[in-house]
Amino acid sequence: MLEISELKFDSRGLIPAIVVDAVSKKVLTLAYMNKESLEITMEKGLTCFWSRSRQELWLKGETSGNYQHVVSITADCDRDALLVMVEKDGPACHLGTDSCFNDRVYESDERQEFSLEGLMDLLKGRKETLPEGSYTTYLFQKGLDKILKKVGEESTEVIIAGKAEDKRETVYEIADLAYHIMVLMTEMGISLEDVHRELASRHVIDHKVKQEKMT
Repeated sequence: MLEISELKFDSRGLIPAIVVDAVSKKVLTLAYMNKESLEITMEKGLTCFWSRSRQELWLKGETSGNYQHVVSITADCDRDALLVMVEKDGPACHLGTDSCFNDRVYESDERQEFSLEGLMDLLKGRKETLPEGSYTTYLFQKGLDKILKKVGEESTEVIIAGKAEDKRETVYEIADLAYHIMVLMTEMGISLEDVHRELASRHVIDHKVKQEKMT
């Protein structure tokens, strides 16, 4: 582990902190820390920054309730910038958006960005607007029983492809299953964060069990 004294703060005593959602991996904001705010961050497990405009310490969420719980802090190779992974309680931006990075400057015509969060947003949009001709709309209109039936069918397809040891086909069927599970999640109001928290709690339990077996 690095010591704070090993980090390189600029002439103003600041170091940039890139805050990233530990679940979605989405960049939330770029802020600055000084030695004191970094110490507070590590002590409380909540992001604390130095406000350059107000010239004061700023504990994120203190007034809004949108706290950012720190998972890890990593320095870059030059030790003059920080990557802060967090689990957030609410929007990261003061404008009320999930991330401060919203105004796209450039987008490739040939390469498309994909994320599970983006897919979930798309599914939520389909559920709200129900555009005609969409397979996702069809599933939502048919309701829970149809969605559950499709999850069961796709699970079977994964088993068949896996049993055949066909990697390519198994990947294809897993993708189909993942899509239908996310439709189910959207129908039931389950978020990726809900699943992430459940998996994280199991990871802690599994880690403890492994430690007990070793002692």
